[in-house]
Amino acid sequence: MALRITDLSSAVLLGCVIILTTVLYPVDSYLYNNRYFGDQVFRIIPSSDAEVQAVKQLFQNLTVDLWQPNSASMIQENSTVDVHVGRNKTQWLRRHLHQAHIQSEVLISNLQTEIERQIGYRSSRKRRSEIQYDYEVYHPLEEIQSWMFEMNRTHPHLVDLFSIGQSYEGRPLYVLQVKADGKIDYIYKNTNTHTYGLTRLHSLSLSCQLGKRTRRFKKAVWIDCGVHAREWIGPAFCQWFVKEALNSYQHDSSIRRLMNQLDFYIMPVFNVDGYHYSWKTDRFWRKTRSKIPKYHCRGVDANRNWKVKWCDEGASLHPCDETYCGPFPESEPEVKAVAKFLRKHRKRVKAYISIHAYAQMLLYPYSYKYATIPNFNCVESAAQNAVSALYSAYGVRYRYGPASTTLYVSSGSSIDWAYKNGIPYAFAFELRDTGYFGFLLPEELINPTCTETMRAVKTIASGLLKKCTK
Repeated sequence: MALRITDLSSAVLLGCVIILTTVLYPVDSYLYNNRYFGDQVFRIIPSSDAEVQAVKQLFQNLTVDLWQPNSASMIQENSTVDVHVGRNKTQWLRRHLHQAHIQSEVLISNLQTEIERQIGYRSSRKRRSEIQYDYEVYHPLEEIQSWMFEMNRTHPHLVDLFSIGQSYEGRPLYVLQVKADGKIDYIYKNTNTHTYGLTRLHSLSLSCQLGKRTRRFKKAVWIDCGVHAREWIGPAFCQWFVKEALNSYQHDSSIRRLMNQLDFYIMPVFNVDGYHYSWKTDRFWRKTRSKIPKYHCRGVDANRNWKVKWCDEGASLHPCDETYCGPFPESEPEVKAVAKFLRKHRKRVKAYISIHAYAQMLLYPYSYKYATIPNFNCVESAAQNAVSALYSAYGVRYRYGPASTTLYVSSGSSIDWAYKNGIPYAFAFELRDTGYFGFLLPEELINPTCTETMRAVKTIASGLLKKCTK
């Protein structure tokens, strides 16, 4: 059962959010104990099938962290391969690529320096979030969860907060419901008062609502971020979306119309364990943190664990691979909890949106096969309109299309599952950039990235209010 958290304190301006906890990351003199000093990120472009095979063979002899694509099996002719290589292996890889006449360049010459440039020394850095929440910096899990409580406390008429379950390591899986019914002045009067913090919750049944009860079958949009732990721009966008919706409700008629006619379920951090680990220990951790019996490797790819063509092409059965599909579908409690929630509300949820990085793409089903979905014309039109809206902000170009042909074939993905379970519009965004920064998108690019993505998401949501006749 989902647990709903409510509070009836008066609303304050969104810009003046007091963070309940201040967490300093990390406490050592160097970020991540300086573990990435001298590591490099290479971009390799194999121009023939022979070169593709040669690159795959190199990676069999060398332990590397593939950024794009996620698995060596997905390397294709004339497609870029971005790979993180440890400092002790960079010369070896450079020499072998040169000998094989395979085109390559170094995107990041010292990964440690780039990490420190992205987030700085958090123990000494002056962060505005200590007194006012800053949406233009990356936040660790504890700060994001505190922010979620504060959004619920300061905007009780527009925001509900509830948990849909627990992660493998026992962390709550929080979701924000952003909604309105057009009569925000009316607030449900509850005589109970509650103290809020991450260790003390008051739970109400899922059917309880703040404010006037909304229409029973009001359409809804689901947005999740942070499925893959190292993609920090995802959680930053989910927070940005909530901020923009709440700040704009009173004066932006388009936002007000969307919120009056649609409910938005926002999950800022899907993979809470992995995201926490990416702040504490391994900046480039991707998977969940579940333990696999008889293997020292941990975690499952949360975007290969859904019950749709599970563990077929584009997913791995080996627990040490980044695309490991898990021991069985929905083995991960995070995936199972979201799937259960969406199944329960599938009559209302008309759009599923998952925020990832990086590639600058807008993808829709199918991921697991080369085939056209039944409502292709409507979905294609929605994608085209969304990409056009995104482009209108700063002129950033996104590719769009079926995931299988636009990116690569992958099975057990969330967008395929959502579509197969009756959600007609299922999208996965791959946000900025195209590899120059990769997973280390600088904080100064959070604002433009989220601003343009907001336009795209608003366009998709607006399309739900119209009947597609194509």
